[in-house]
Amino acid sequence: MTTERSRIEVSGIPVEIRRKAIKNLHVGVYPPDGKVRVAVPPHLDDEAVRLAIVSRLSWIRRQQQGFADQQRQSQREMVSGESHYVEGKRYRLNVLERPGNPRVRVVGNTTLELLVPPGLDRSARQRVLERWYRRQLKARIPGLLAHWQSVVGVDVADCRVKRMKTRWGSCNIEAKRIWLNLELAKKPPLCLEYILVHEMVHLLERHHTDRFRALMDQCIPDWRLHRDALNDAPLSHEEWRY
Repeated sequence: MTTERSRIEVSGIPVEIRRKAIKNLHVGVYPPDGKVRVAVPPHLDDEAVRLAIVSRLSWIRRQQQGFADQQRQSQREMVSGESHYVEGKRYRLNVLERPGNPRVRVVGNTTLELLVPPGLDRSARQRVLERWYRRQLKARIPGLLAHWQSVVGVDVADCRVKRMKTRWGSCNIEAKRIWLNLELAKKPPLCLEYILVHEMVHLLERHHTDRFRALMDQCIPDWRLHRDALNDAPLSHEEWRY
């Protein structure tokens, strides 16, 4: 699909326009700074986009304010005493330098222990922890899929984990493949279920239409609470809303 990009400014808000082969105009506000992006069919001119933005100014500003108000963590230095999250729970990192293979484990209800060879720098320590998060998250997926495929009424061909900079999850409808953001390993279990079901419902309904919301209501009646819990959870320095 060929995409043509341009920019305009509306009421002091920079707007990125992406023209591509779609039927309807879609306005999005993206983290971490509230960037506004509009996907439009090729036949709509800039004035039509401008009117669409003006009609949504209140909603756009609320979204941007939400990003600004959200609690954030500074970049982790991977040293003892820092706070890290596992499945929504806060743990104190304890770094132990010892010869041998690196290892991560939860100790009791308060400590996340990171065992690494002496001299390992921050980036290498971060990679050790991320590999552990990835294993933890991937281990939870089969059981969730086994339950939710029958509830939603879809078969997922593949579900994978990767780091994503703009989404908590994504899906390829044709391939029936779902991607989950690695950061979900840090979030409460119900947030992970919400994102997984959200993407599974997209296999039935591509866009966030009334039908999409009705399907979500059928599957998880209180999904909005889980969405809000995800958006209110502490953010790392590069995370976003959904």
